[in-house]
Amino acid sequence: MGGKNGKDHRDDRDDPFDAGADTGTVSILRQPKAVWATAGASVVAFMGIGLVDPILPSIAKGLDATAGQVSLLFTSYFLITAIAMLVTGFVSSRIGGKKTLLLGLALVVVFAGLAGTSGSVGELVGFRAGWGLGNALFVSTALAVIVGAAAGGSAAAILLYESALGLGMACGPLLGALLGNQSWRYPFFGTAFLMAIGFLCITVFLREQPKPARKTSLLDPLKALGHGGLASAAVSSFFYNYTFFTVLAFTPFVLDMTPYKSGAVFFAWGLLLAVFSVFVAPRLQARFGSLKVLGGSLVLLAADVLVLGYGSHTTAVVCTILSGAFIGVNNTVYTELALGVSDAPRPVASAGYNFVRWFAAAAAPFFAPKIEGWSNIHIPFVVAAVTAALGALVVLVRRNALTHEAEELEPRHAVADSVAVFAN
Repeated sequence: MGGKNGKDHRDDRDDPFDAGADTGTVSILRQPKAVWATAGASVVAFMGIGLVDPILPSIAKGLDATAGQVSLLFTSYFLITAIAMLVTGFVSSRIGGKKTLLLGLALVVVFAGLAGTSGSVGELVGFRAGWGLGNALFVSTALAVIVGAAAGGSAAAILLYESALGLGMACGPLLGALLGNQSWRYPFFGTAFLMAIGFLCITVFLREQPKPARKTSLLDPLKALGHGGLASAAVSSFFYNYTFFTVLAFTPFVLDMTPYKSGAVFFAWGLLLAVFSVFVAPRLQARFGSLKVLGGSLVLLAADVLVLGYGSHTTAVVCTILSGAFIGVNNTVYTELALGVSDAPRPVASAGYNFVRWFAAAAAPFFAPKIEGWSNIHIPFVVAAVTAALGALVVLVRRNALTHEAEELEPRHAVADSVAVFAN
């Protein structure tokens, strides 16, 4: 898989989103308006993931639905998101990055607004599926656009993207709690409004991205998974994401708190996620290596969710918040591996990787309540601990396939340098 000096040979002429060398010399705060517009809309897009967390019990009560039925809000959302990953590159390579972003945002505005008008849980689940399609088109393209337009190379771009992810994950539950305390419908209307602002900002500030010389086919993301390193990262991330979304989608029912209190818990969780993804993960990678950091973080996450499942209510709250630290570290390392471990163009590699991992995000909210029904409230967290451990096992067993990119990341210290510049 390598060429001279063990480096990948990537035909960047087919990848207009490739940012070139990672210099790490430019602060990620000094970015073009187009980057900030895209990153800002990304924050709102990620807010939509955790938005429903604090209001899940309220939705269940308002629509006379069970916990399992309400959890389908996540399942439908991420199932469509996963499948749509095969379409995003096909669409963006034909109509361009800007139009793809705007199409995704428009779909989110429409379906988020419709979700707020739902008269049954079935309607709400269906509208969340349409929301997932729009989010897939936007999120997958947003990363490529930010990488292509950001100053400071792909290291700074990834940090900016992860910052948007962390901030969105933190603010989503908070917004859901603040608006949802009045009515579970208001958070959906609020998201539609914020995404409409994002639509206007991208329309004004983002210039059209150059189209690739070769159009992406629907099968290209699947073909990219034929690369051992990318497939290994995707499979490991699949197991990890099952754990991640068990915490995100099932824990609110276990905590059984008011929207305000649940929103505060997941706001703190999201803050840890943001801090550890942007500041802590790169420093740990520079010191210990990406694969050691990833494996260790997955094992710690497994231990954390196991304690979460068997501890007291206070312990469950603490472990829920603490899981954000491990999730933040994992998100950063997985993103870097997925974007750089293979010789596929970044948008194609990202689509293949996300196609696999989002299936786990769809599966966890569906199976966790069912597992509880078949057994007891502790077992879903045992399963989540096992899947996190399996993710670490894949990293261990497949370390040779992943080592190339992991070694490529540390010596250049680009990400760590970018963090230092950002911190200063």
